[in-house]
Amino acid sequence: MKIAVIDGMGGGIGSQTIEIIKSLNNKDIEIIALGTNSQATANMLKSGAHSGATGENAISWTCKSVDIIIGPLAIVAANSMMGEISPKISEAIASSPARKLLLPMSKCNIDIIGLENLQFKTIFNELKIAINNIIEKKEAINW
Repeated sequence: MKIAVIDGMGGGIGSQTIEIIKSLNNKDIEIIALGTNSQATANMLKSGAHSGATGENAISWTCKSVDIIIGPLAIVAANSMMGEISPKISEAIASSPARKLLLPMSKCNIDIIGLENLQFKTIFNELKIAINNIIEKKEAINW
């Protein structure tokens, strides 16, 4: 199973996400770090991603061939993250057949009503449960 973790800026959210995926100790998961800039990609690789790539074309191309895409909500909002998410990136992610697990962080002027009080710890715990559930379902049907 291929999981793309997409992040920009400094890659902090992506790095924490990769650490959560690694903690599942599932050898059938390939983690691909996709950064909007080289610093984000480098930080996600340091956190244990198996491979990484940077930039608009790399993100757009890779989104076509992964099973799951994980990142902040901003990755589907054109021109978010101070312009790092181009319209081409947001369209590629939204159009990808991959399952998308989006973290409700409001760095793109989009607020998810009812989630204002969630702490990062809670969000990441829910992410871990969601990834586990997806993996178990796919293994049950021999994906």
